[in-house]
Amino acid sequence: MRLDQNPPRARIPFRARIPFRDCGVTATDGPRIDPALVAALYQEHAAELRWFVLGVVRSADLADEVLQNTFAKAAESGHTAQEATLKGWLFRVALHEALALRRRAKVEGRAVQVLSEVLPPPVETPPQAAGRRETIVQVRSALEQLPREQLEVVRRRIYEQKTFAVIASELDLPLGTVLTRMRSALAKLRQWLDEGNS
Repeated sequence: MRLDQNPPRARIPFRARIPFRDCGVTATDGPRIDPALVAALYQEHAAELRWFVLGVVRSADLADEVLQNTFAKAAESGHTAQEATLKGWLFRVALHEALALRRRAKVEGRAVQVLSEVLPPPVETPPQAAGRRETIVQVRSALEQLPREQLEVVRRRIYEQKTFAVIASELDLPLGTVLTRMRSALAKLRQWLDEGNS
């Protein structure tokens, strides 16, 4: 398909759409959008959003990262948008994420270039090497304590560098479920590592 052609759109039959106001929110967990609605929005708009973002970041990998961040934001903050303007809200979030990522990449690129010109190559001291090995052991130990379903998401995301959309497809799970498992796993890992270093 040529870049000037419109991307294919996966349309959801009207009867399959999830009512926007029926978000399954309880008083204890605060306002949240239903993960099934996020998955339906992904199915309907992801291809078009990716083409849009690709025009901004000019990189398939960065476009995938922006898309992933956009739907993570939708899972967290989508309940703040009106149903009638939800598609526009997604595009605004995607544009904001794409521009922020592009700015960050430029700043990081300039910083790396300046530092490489000024600083000598780093030499790891024996205590630093020992500390790094100890950290690796702690991380592996913490990973082994995760529930199997969370560990599977972490492994595919971090070690295999797959996007959340691909992971959801491979595990046959809604995108919102995969995002929730990753968020829970990272919170547990952070807590366990902080406790181990205190």
